[in-house]
Amino acid sequence: MSEPVLKSLCFHDDLPLLGIAAWSGTGKTTLLERLLPRLAERGLRVAVIKHAHHTFDVDQPGKDSHRLRQAGASPIVVASRARVALMMETPGRGEADLAELIDMVRPRHPDLVLVEGFKAWPLPKLELYRTEVGKSPRVAEDPWVRAVASDTALTLPAGVESLDLNDPTALADWMAEWPARWPACQAPREEATA
Repeated sequence: MSEPVLKSLCFHDDLPLLGIAAWSGTGKTTLLERLLPRLAERGLRVAVIKHAHHTFDVDQPGKDSHRLRQAGASPIVVASRARVALMMETPGRGEADLAELIDMVRPRHPDLVLVEGFKAWPLPKLELYRTEVGKSPRVAEDPWVRAVASDTALTLPAGVESLDLNDPTALADWMAEWPARWPACQAPREEATA
């Protein structure tokens, strides 16, 4: 099932967004695990919004929060000194609303919001591409792709940067520079939309 574009996004100069788009099996989460500490070392506070294609639960049956959620509390916020969790049921809602999720992280004032998944939404993206996955790069069809990090040399459209997928330091450098480029990147590539 493909992700429909549910609504457009309202961009704000103070909240840089960067989608991380790739086919399943490319290693998006594994790469982000390697990059997030490097971004923190560069002084960036990074929020991540991750799309899940399946039902998931962050709560444990039998715990008070689970019992209250099952009884109908929505949303329910569980908080301690170490973390805060917001859980709500969204039956019959279809896909998650990325604009709403971005508004949920906005009050934390991150320097960068990485959006993993949500590849059909109109936002600037870094595409990750591995030849072994056996699919074509999406860059030719997606005018929002700003750079492709690949494990092989690719011919890319004008205006799309080529990055080495196997060089996490260079990728972290590129991502750390993204907030400074953000104001100029809030529209699709012109040559891709003509």
